[in-house]
Amino acid sequence: MSAEQQSTNPIKHQWRLWCIALGFFTRIPVKEIPNFQQAWLNQASRYYGLVGLLVGAIAALTWYLTSQLWPLAISVILSMIASVLVTGGFHEDGLADTWDGFGGGWSLEQKLTIMKDSRLGTYGALALILAVLLKFQLLVSLTQYNLDWLNLNLIIVALLVGHCLSRVTAVSLIFDQTYVRDIDSSKVKPMTESQSATEIIVLLLSGLLPLALLPWQLSLMLVATLILCRQLIVLWYNKQLGGYTGDLLGQAQQISELVIYLTLLAYYS
Repeated sequence: MSAEQQSTNPIKHQWRLWCIALGFFTRIPVKEIPNFQQAWLNQASRYYGLVGLLVGAIAALTWYLTSQLWPLAISVILSMIASVLVTGGFHEDGLADTWDGFGGGWSLEQKLTIMKDSRLGTYGALALILAVLLKFQLLVSLTQYNLDWLNLNLIIVALLVGHCLSRVTAVSLIFDQTYVRDIDSSKVKPMTESQSATEIIVLLLSGLLPLALLPWQLSLMLVATLILCRQLIVLWYNKQLGGYTGDLLGQAQQISELVIYLTLLAYYS
């Protein structure tokens, strides 16, 4: 079967897009895609929320298994380590780079140049440390509550919802915001091109899956909070750069994840 014929096979094509999404956003080994086309990476953005759901499932499973042996706080740290190992710290790197650029640069060119620098600066280190500390404390606090109807500790559902919806929120920026970096030098380049309505519809629908585990009132609260969070992020990014970069998408994921945990804790406290 030719590459053209393969690409018209709906099931094989969707599996191919899933593998591309998995390979782009995680360190999970994926077989090389034969006759790779850049358009497939554009289309693969539809599955980034499901990739987040998988990352959340790995983190949740790590927490559950290790909580049978060690204190809950230790299990939280181990689950955080698991998620970083799976993703390679992809989004945390974006958070640190963004704060280095925003904190150390005055002009647009200076900010973009600093963000491209692989070295970690004071602003980035502070942002990363504080974000990790806040995430740790939020997750530890969430272990105090249970979802009665599922007979599950709240942190398990929180990790599923947090990793999935935070990626949905972050990736949604590429559909209506402007990419501002030298696009030829960025690994995010393919994601910014030729996005269709199918990608955003599938992406948004994937975010509904973990929400089904929560009370409908809480689900509505989370959706409203994330819409507001997204709007504030857009305003901030447009003021700083006039759009977004790959690093800013990573930071948007981290911010959204923290906002989700804060909302869950506020609801159950």
